Amino acid sequence: MRRLLIAAALAAAVSAPALAQAPAPALPPLRCGVDGTFAPHAFPSLQGGVQGFQIDLFREVARRMGRELQIDSASFSGLIPALNAGRYDFLCAPTTVTAERAQNLLFTEGYIWTELQFGIRRGTAPIRSEEDLRGKTISVNKGTPYEVWVRNNAERLNLTLMAFDTQPDAVQAVIQGRAYANLSGNTVVRYSASRAPQFVADFVLPGTRFHWGTPLRLDSGALRNQIEDVLVCMKRDGTVARLSERWFGNRPGPDQAEMIEFPGYGPPDMPGYDPTPQNPTCG
Repeated sequence: MRRLLIAAALAAAVSAPALAQAPAPALPPLRCGVDGTFAPHAFPSLQGGVQGFQIDLFREVARRMGRELQIDSASFSGLIPALNAGRYDFLCAPTTVTAERAQNLLFTEGYIWTELQFGIRRGTAPIRSEEDLRGKTISVNKGTPYEVWVRNNAERLNLTLMAFDTQPDAVQAVIQGRAYANLSGNTVVRYSASRAPQFVADFVLPGTRFHWGTPLRLDSGALRNQIEDVLVCMKRDGTVARLSERWFGNRPGPDQAEMIEFPGYGPPDMPGYDPTPQNPTCG
């Protein structure tokens, strides 16, 4: 009997360190959705899948979190409903932070500014004010703040809305003369103009600077803060600025969102903002 007890004790002593050293279970992949037709933020790669600023940005975020990243490309108009249905953990798509959206989604702080800009067909007279849009047809990507702006101003300016599932289709409508101008984010309009000689980046709507942030569900506060901590570290070490310069062609200055660490978690002065001071551990 005594021999059996000694053997059992030895076995326990040998197995205990092995159990203590067992690796922690791997965390599941992070799932994100993106509009894969919104160049240069996300667009098809010749090697398959999608490429762009958003893809590089969030692959690096996931890597620093020690997680795999699964990216699903879909029409932007369906991304937020899919997020709220639990299909995604967050959206990789550049998403304009508005008060209305922030009532139903949780956002990280902005990592880039966006402004509403019109693109027109080469040879068209430049747009100098909103009055030059009166009576015109404006093309947009469906489900975006650009569509909202046209709808909200349609009666005042007698605008006709032409909404498309993809940004390239909205640009083609202008080049083909079916729409007078395309309304989108400034980075996207400038990129489209650099790739399509017949398309010109034109009038920027005054007072339309917004955060482009990362949306999550309202119950994802811990994950929101983890992602934002990583984004802050990437701002500090210049990663966000380098990616911005690579994809948009210009090195962001100190007043650009790629360089600014906003206080607390989330965009200040928006629903869902958490004033708790950030204190990320940047390796």
